[in-house]
Amino acid sequence: MAELQLIPCGNCGATNRVPVEKLRSGRVPVCGRCKTPLATRQQPVEITDANFAAQVEGAQLPVLIDMWAPWCGPCRYLAPVVEELAIELAGRVVVGKMNVDENPMTSGRFRIQSIPALLIFQGGREVDRIIGAQPKSEILRHVQGILGG
Repeated sequence: MAELQLIPCGNCGATNRVPVEKLRSGRVPVCGRCKTPLATRQQPVEITDANFAAQVEGAQLPVLIDMWAPWCGPCRYLAPVVEELAIELAGRVVVGKMNVDENPMTSGRFRIQSIPALLIFQGGREVDRIIGAQPKSEILRHVQGILGG
């Protein structure tokens, strides 16, 4: 059986099973649903008011969203940690970023009053929340709790 990596589509949110051998050979995989090329170097997905339903509520994998703003110092401090998490958790968790200034509907819906705030969703529902710039180990502890290990 071929080793597979799960790669979420940045366009439609579909989770794609991609043979690792295909990635090693340098071929660029495309989404099985919308045919958009898939990002093989995982980066946080940009989540907006417009794509929240597809990216989060419709996601097959758990979703970790960094709620941030460009003027927020602690948010800038946390940004590289979120990028590392996107790489480390690829195929198990979708990692996304939402600029709260540009997406007031969703940030209001989840009553974001302090940033950075990390929201963890499973099955389209918020299951955990981390407020403030926390160390990577603490964020991973919360995510592992959702993943069951």
